[in-house]
Amino acid sequence: MAVLGVDLGGTSIKIGVFEQAGIIKEKFVFPTKEPVYESLEAAIETVMSKHSGVKAIGIGTPGFVDREKGRIIFASENLPGWSGTEVKKQLESKFHLSVIVENDANVATLAEVNHGSAKNYKSALMLTLGTGVGGGVVIDNKILYGPHGAVGEFGHMILYPEGHECNCGRRGCQEQYVSGHSIERRIREAGLSVTPLELMQMKEQSMAAQEIINDFTYDLALSISSLQAAFDMEVLILGGGVSHSAGYWMDDLNKHLKDLLFHPLEVAIAELKNDAGIVGAAALVFIDERKETVTFNR
Repeated sequence: MAVLGVDLGGTSIKIGVFEQAGIIKEKFVFPTKEPVYESLEAAIETVMSKHSGVKAIGIGTPGFVDREKGRIIFASENLPGWSGTEVKKQLESKFHLSVIVENDANVATLAEVNHGSAKNYKSALMLTLGTGVGGGVVIDNKILYGPHGAVGEFGHMILYPEGHECNCGRRGCQEQYVSGHSIERRIREAGLSVTPLELMQMKEQSMAAQEIINDFTYDLALSISSLQAAFDMEVLILGGGVSHSAGYWMDDLNKHLKDLLFHPLEVAIAELKNDAGIVGAAALVFIDERKETVTFNR
């Protein structure tokens, strides 16, 4: 018997086949096409035609998710028409097996807690730094899950009131200061013509690069200190594309954290990288019979 772990993204659908938690037997990648649901269903059908005996499917997807119904409450236009999709209902009707749907950042956090950089901790918070900023919280191997599917939208916590305008319509969100997009903006504002990676590599030779990295890591430290005050987690995991360059700026971040944290906090870089989505999606299935979800209601 096998489990499918599905990581749905704006450009690709990754599917892993698992016979035991954390160990990928085979991995597939398909382009995400429109309509998104039909693209997802076709990808799953292709994998199932190659692997008999699939007993359940776990799916990680961008957006706000009603986990009980497996419905997409809201998703950005990176996935056109995805908002409102009854993913669980439609896939279960098609394939006649159990389907669990969860936000992709929650799924990645669950993967790191079970099989990655946080596997030795009971409480962990993941901050994903990509084009935008997201994250998830896991306590005693249970995803913290709210009534609107929006726990972990850390990118839309206000860092600087009346600051830069965010695509959510508000101003000063963390996403405008600690995302990959924010680093690109800082580079433009400094009048430089380099990529973020090139900026990191020129740190030792450029005062402008040092200032950008210092400001970015200070803002990230502010964000982490606020999250510590709210969640008091044992470990904070940094994931997403920006974390891949952490070797250039981790010392700067730790310097700022010393002055801002209430007490010491382990900060770790995500280990599973591009496999976190499929590993975590499969983990949803492997732990589901224990009902490993913390829910707080209105």
